[in-house]
Amino acid sequence: MIPIPSKQKKTKKVSSQRLIYKSESAWDSVSGATAQAVDTYAGQYKKFLGQAKTERECVQVMEKQLRQQGFQSLSGKATLRTGDRIYKSIKGRALLAAILGEAQKTWRIVGAHVDSPRLDLKPHPLFQDSQLAMLQTHYYGGIKKYQWVNIPLSMHAVVHTKQGTKTFVIGEKKDDPQFIIPDMPPHLGREQMSKSAKEAVQAEQLRIVVGNRPIQNSKEKERVKLAVLDWLHRKYGLVERDLISADISFVPAAGPVDIGFDQSCIAAYGQDDRACVYATLAALLKIKQPKGVALGLFVDKEEIGSFGDTAAQSRLLDNFVIEVQRKAKLRCTPAEILEQATALSADVTEALNPNFKGISDPRNSSALGCGVSVEKYGGGGGKYSTNEASGEYMNWLVRQLDSVRIQWQSGEFGRLDLGGGGTIAMYLSRYGMDTIDVGPPLLSMHSTQEITSKIDLYNTYQCYRHFMQI
Repeated sequence: MIPIPSKQKKTKKVSSQRLIYKSESAWDSVSGATAQAVDTYAGQYKKFLGQAKTERECVQVMEKQLRQQGFQSLSGKATLRTGDRIYKSIKGRALLAAILGEAQKTWRIVGAHVDSPRLDLKPHPLFQDSQLAMLQTHYYGGIKKYQWVNIPLSMHAVVHTKQGTKTFVIGEKKDDPQFIIPDMPPHLGREQMSKSAKEAVQAEQLRIVVGNRPIQNSKEKERVKLAVLDWLHRKYGLVERDLISADISFVPAAGPVDIGFDQSCIAAYGQDDRACVYATLAALLKIKQPKGVALGLFVDKEEIGSFGDTAAQSRLLDNFVIEVQRKAKLRCTPAEILEQATALSADVTEALNPNFKGISDPRNSSALGCGVSVEKYGGGGGKYSTNEASGEYMNWLVRQLDSVRIQWQSGEFGRLDLGGGGTIAMYLSRYGMDTIDVGPPLLSMHSTQEITSKIDLYNTYQCYRHFMQI
């Protein structure tokens, strides 16, 4: 007898689209009005980068835009109520800006840093050697020193003289002189080129040419140096002693430019971390009424460990919350506000670089053009010097982004045991608040020309805006 098979249930077809996660190009969803919005945002961002090349300039530009959009100084407000738009500048080098919603016990904080690697001056910088007037620099933050030679530099100065504080920039306008650090020729560079990249250009060799023409009718030995001092005195009232207490920085003189035949990317100095600074500012300026308190936190000194009176490790956030709590007559304590707050540490991450894939784990790296990067942790080695967000918080955030179709991706900062990098997330998390690193990926981090994708920048802005108003 032939057995009759019983009826079997049909098995469901496995859907790879439903089960497998794929990071896809965010450009695929861009068309029409969105494409125009991306280009408009990129244009405004490039303008900001060109105006804000130092931490002081960054705060100055932000403060101006905030005032234009109705934000008022916190110090000038005796009381606070729902709907108020306030800001507080900390010594012109850090800034906090907030919009007060109905639920004033619920704070959404986006924290970015306004400083970038640069060349500062030593206390006694000006000297003459080989008929050249030179300035001796002290580099700020993590740089590859060889990248700073043979490129045009601009000078950004805040100098305190007997006549008062003088603020000026040389090298950014069309007819301005610029400055340069000379390298040696390859004909005589055999020994130099046999050294490691770290040693090819020494820190003490980062000396900037600022003059060659000696002053006339003088018996001084250093007549070229004297000519430079004479020029600075006639132009700005400076004497050499003023340089000791001055804040003078040299940064790349080149402005932001579009990259690629399709103009899809931006190359510019200082995108770490002004990409996140501008995204946070732009988000605040667009938010009409958040549910709780939307706070943009813009701190200094992140590139050197967040130490100092305008840095994330200072009490500037505590002091701001204390003042708001008092003036708004909130019943909860500042400590309770900070513990219950949620935050995004707004900082960039390294994108997968096709020229140097060996520094990354390709399966666990963010890529240009795939959206804002949400990273559970940073640091280095065994997760040292970082804050690791909880799975609950990360899941909540990415589901929020999915709900409004904001393109995001995730990864780690480089291959294990090669190094790493930290953000202000670990300092925000000290209050007990949920914090996670969120920002655009970029190429050539800490170089004189960092590269971002316009679509990632736009998704970063959309992410911060959505987060602060929910």
